Amino acid sequence: MTPLIGRAELVAGLQQLLRTGPSRFVLLAGPPGIGTSALAAHLARRRDGPVVEVAAAAWESHRPYALLAQAFPDLAVADPLDAAAEVVARLEPGALLVIDDAHFADVESLRTLASARRHHAAPHVLATADTAERRATAEVLELLPRIATDVPRLPPLDAAQISELAAAYGVALHPAMAERLRRHTGGRPRPAVQLLTELPRATWSRFEPPLPAPAATDARVRESLAACTPAARRFAEAAAVLGPDTPVRDVLALADLDVEPLPLLDETAAAGLVRLAPRGLTHLGPPDPMVRAAVLTGLGPARRAGLQRRAAELVDDPVRALRLLVAASPVPDPELAGRLDDLAVERAAEGAWGTAATLLSDASRLTDDPRRRQARLTRAVDALIGAGDMFRAAALVPEVESGRETPLRDAVLGYLAVVRGRAAEAGTRLRRAWDIVNAEREPETAALICQRYVLDALARYDGRDLVRWADRAIELAGADTPPAVEAAAIRGLGLAATGRAKQARRDYEQLTTRLRHGAQAQRATMARGWLNLLTDRLDDARVDLESAIPTSYLGGSARISLWASAWLARTQFLTGEWDDALRTLRDATDLQDRTGILLTGPLLRWTATAVHALRGDFGAAEELLLADAGDYPIMRVPNQLARAHLAEARADSAGVLRALYPLTRPVPGAGTDEPGHWPWPDMYAHALVLLGRLDEAGDFLTPHEKLAAKRDHLSARARLAAARGRLHGALGDVDAATASFEDALELLAALPARYDQARVNFGYGQTLRRLGRRARADVVLTAARDGFAAMGAKTYVERCDRELKAGGVHSTRPDATPTTLTPQEEAVTRLVARGMSNKEVAAELFLSGKTVQYHLTRVYAKLGVRSRTELVARRRADPGYCADR
Repeated sequence: MTPLIGRAELVAGLQQLLRTGPSRFVLLAGPPGIGTSALAAHLARRRDGPVVEVAAAAWESHRPYALLAQAFPDLAVADPLDAAAEVVARLEPGALLVIDDAHFADVESLRTLASARRHHAAPHVLATADTAERRATAEVLELLPRIATDVPRLPPLDAAQISELAAAYGVALHPAMAERLRRHTGGRPRPAVQLLTELPRATWSRFEPPLPAPAATDARVRESLAACTPAARRFAEAAAVLGPDTPVRDVLALADLDVEPLPLLDETAAAGLVRLAPRGLTHLGPPDPMVRAAVLTGLGPARRAGLQRRAAELVDDPVRALRLLVAASPVPDPELAGRLDDLAVERAAEGAWGTAATLLSDASRLTDDPRRRQARLTRAVDALIGAGDMFRAAALVPEVESGRETPLRDAVLGYLAVVRGRAAEAGTRLRRAWDIVNAEREPETAALICQRYVLDALARYDGRDLVRWADRAIELAGADTPPAVEAAAIRGLGLAATGRAKQARRDYEQLTTRLRHGAQAQRATMARGWLNLLTDRLDDARVDLESAIPTSYLGGSARISLWASAWLARTQFLTGEWDDALRTLRDATDLQDRTGILLTGPLLRWTATAVHALRGDFGAAEELLLADAGDYPIMRVPNQLARAHLAEARADSAGVLRALYPLTRPVPGAGTDEPGHWPWPDMYAHALVLLGRLDEAGDFLTPHEKLAAKRDHLSARARLAAARGRLHGALGDVDAATASFEDALELLAALPARYDQARVNFGYGQTLRRLGRRARADVVLTAARDGFAAMGAKTYVERCDRELKAGGVHSTRPDATPTTLTPQEEAVTRLVARGMSNKEVAAELFLSGKTVQYHLTRVYAKLGVRSRTELVARRRADPGYCADR
């Protein structure tokens, strides 16, 4: 029996519906194979009470009471009302009557069940029906929805659910193949299972294998074709060759029919062989890919090839025309292979990498010369990587690796290694490609290698190397070629990583003016949005990155969409739009799972971890951390920042230092210190101050402050000024601390950086309270609390509340007694009761360890306890303890 995949919520709802209450007639309706019968059987098996199961049949539908006679063989009445009373009397209380294929039921049985509901305490009825079944009578199809109380819809399975279904049958489908099977079957479980069990396992790991019809569908289509008139059969066959949404005139021309088409439409549609397109009578096609595959199989190779060659002359789309010729070519065809290659070059120039890959794969199969065949197949893999389809690319890699070594092969395999996040392999492959290429004889291949080095340099976050390789690619390929344009689109990020953001902005303005449309424009727009984020132009960044996410561009790249999504989510995080950021990240994570692109994964997880940690969902945050983020800095650094966010949210300053320490020993050229690119120095400095390492904090801050001032980077200057303010506060310098924090807030006032504003206000208020400026601290902490509350940052809202209570400005203090705790003592006690050490409490409340111990000593005396353990036990026994957590 087909496993119930993707139906859990529906099952739970139906179980609740059929458990209690008045009688229900639940009709599970849908197209054949959608799983209504499997769902009904599942509910019947899990039913606690009595179940009566019957099944209708087409050949019994004309006999009165044939359906109910299955459950009540001696039912002998001539009136549905009398029959209703007898049926209800014979069924046990709480029984469930399950009717399979109710569209074939006799009218009298259905009328009896309707009367039972109207006049008696009838049982629940669960019926399945195919409301499109042509053999069902009109009266039954009209009666079923009228008497039903509930008609839940069974949606088709999505690609992930198809993959889960395949796994239940021991077949591992990569996402691209799962999507192909979903489209082929319409997401219906039954035909999907039929194909999974009928086809050899090796089918599912091949590149674009042709999917046939299931055996049952194939047999039904053969019978339908045999029952058609000769003209109708030729009409259906021509429609199958031409495919969906084809003009009727083209179908008639291919079928050599000079007749009125409407009778042919009637006959073939009634036979389930064609379906009109949504636009009306002018266009049609097969009703689904399985019927089309069955019709094509029935044609036989010779007749099918003849029709496909003639069809190629009728269609306007050059890709479609050439693919028809490919399908009709059983032996190598150098001329056709050349045409496919030429069209692939055109599509690649437009950025339609997925189409180019298919054309090149077809061309390789029709190529006699081994070297040219390997080159075309290798270029197909390259195009698939450009389209962001790692799984389909991987299906071709073994064949590519089995060929001789060439610069192109090493460049493409290096490209794949980059996107998979394998830095060492990518470096080895690309170095080898560059070593063996002859740039004078193969300038295009040399330019391609340079362009792949550009992406590798971006992943290493080495701005100098990136610009150097981009300039080489442009010089070798020419400014308007695809490798040069993509290199130019990324080149600005290299400039920004080396402190030349203004030049990068000018270059992007020129590039985006040239590239108004297409996938290359997507690349340039994404990179400009990334630059806008790095340089504090958050509103501009949002506009660019949102427009770069959709892949509705001609062949738009999933890889570029993932970059755009990662940086858009970061933009939304900084502006306080955290719910939007999580939605962006969910969509991007789904895309990453479908494509197999690993390079951008840690970037997505970084922002998601920060949001969950700040909202107090530490479990969700921890699940996103990676034990091994990858070899590239663009993967490692976000993972380290994510760990630091989680540690900071937990007031674990030592954990912040552990997470960020590797960044204090940067790899040369990695750009991790460039202001605005990776916001870590201020986090590191705050942690040093909170741990009392004040001299170290001062020495650490100075070079970063100088570089931020040199770049005139507002948000970096503001964050570092806040860290400097905290350091001044720890040293007891009120005026210097106030000046630093006020400078930070003034710098941020010009930016929509709501997270940074709240964070700086919190540090400012905490510092003021420690310095005894309680009234001013109250104002600043209230502003911080309001900012964090608006973002849902529960962790810091609670922290602000503790600070405000410890400050005591607005608290109504009861008459003092010998056991009354001061606000500061109360704050210390609450944190100790949560299991925090003195060191952690000190970091949380921005106090020294000695001060925490002083407060604890006074608390012990006031409450009459002798140890930390007794204090914790007493506080946890307090009825108000849960509210403190």
